[in-house]
Amino acid sequence: MKIQADALLFDNDGTLVSSLESVYRCWTRWAEEYGITAEEFARVELHGRPAAEIAADLLPADRVAEAVVRIEQLEVEDVEGGVHLLPGTRALLESVPADRWAVVTSATRRLAEARLDEAGIRPKTLIAADDITRGKPDPEPFLLAARRLGVDPARCVVFEDAPAGLQAGRSAGMTTVALTTTHQADELHADVVVSDLSAVSALVTDGGVEISVGD
Repeated sequence: MKIQADALLFDNDGTLVSSLESVYRCWTRWAEEYGITAEEFARVELHGRPAAEIAADLLPADRVAEAVVRIEQLEVEDVEGGVHLLPGTRALLESVPADRWAVVTSATRRLAEARLDEAGIRPKTLIAADDITRGKPDPEPFLLAARRLGVDPARCVVFEDAPAGLQAGRSAGMTTVALTTTHQADELHADVVVSDLSAVSALVTDGGVEISVGD
């Protein structure tokens, strides 16, 4: 399958890199510190959502701000050795000019930059939780990325592993490619579903970027 696009928009964790063990390690410690039971914690979707929204689901409003600062600190301190590139990431990013792709993450800028730096990825354009008012599944993060890159949202392709991110991409009017790195295929509503970025290649043309998607 081939997709014609002007820009590629990538989620970070679970798409470009994996830091799942670090995420669950840090959030489990955080939940214990804030007296959140395992049952309460298990009911909340962690992946692909801003920390502020997760904290707001679990804590009184007057404790959310300090709790967000705490989880960011725990995760930043856990970055070293806790992040690794997923298959296909480096080859795909190196095949596309820096002004044709962006990272769109639910993490804060500080945490996102720490994880990306650990993995050796330095995007020219990064949209983080600090940049938006409504996180995924709202389309705002992806629409902002398209605006920063100066491209039509309809000519963007979103690469995501989380249902919330895929919903955001669809709501932004973008083509969506789902990766089964953290969820089963039947949990992911997208135009195309692949195992990881090793199934994707890109060719820069006069008309933009031609994306080839395999199995």
